[in-house]
Amino acid sequence: MLQGKRFIGVVLVSAVLLFGFGLPKNVQKKVTKEVQKAFEVESFQMDAISISEELNQKLPTKLTADNLYELSKGDELLGYAFIDQAPSKTAKFDYLVVFDPDLKVKHSKVLIYREEYGGEIGSKRWLKQFLGKTGGDRVDHETNIDGIAGATISVRSMTNAMDDLLQTIEILQANKAL
Repeated sequence: MLQGKRFIGVVLVSAVLLFGFGLPKNVQKKVTKEVQKAFEVESFQMDAISISEELNQKLPTKLTADNLYELSKGDELLGYAFIDQAPSKTAKFDYLVVFDPDLKVKHSKVLIYREEYGGEIGSKRWLKQFLGKTGGDRVDHETNIDGIAGATISVRSMTNAMDDLLQTIEILQANKAL
């Protein structure tokens, strides 16, 4: 009887480790493609970055084991990737921000947009406004980020998410966590 319980326990732990954590497969596939494109590499390692709970409480963007990653190829640091969701009018959209090793925005992408309107925030033309931004920069939909007619809520949401992320990066750098 004890051996049967151990077997079930091992199976459950294995199932949780295999399926319970990490990015959804459809998101992971898109992230891989975008990172390959951003750094012009075929393969790379993607390692989750963990920080202390105490530091996480000070951050505008909360970090989990599934949203901030160090990207490397062998011993070479390529940069960092941040994956999260932001609200649109009635749903949420998934987005990716790729940073170079100096923590400047190298690439951003709306991975999955789930509504009929507002998807224009996924255009390269609009997203390029964030390129080169660092933790010391602020972005705001009223002052330095262009709006899009028909996508007001999504523009505000993505811009606010980016501003919170940039402030988070600034705090992490100041605390030598990145």
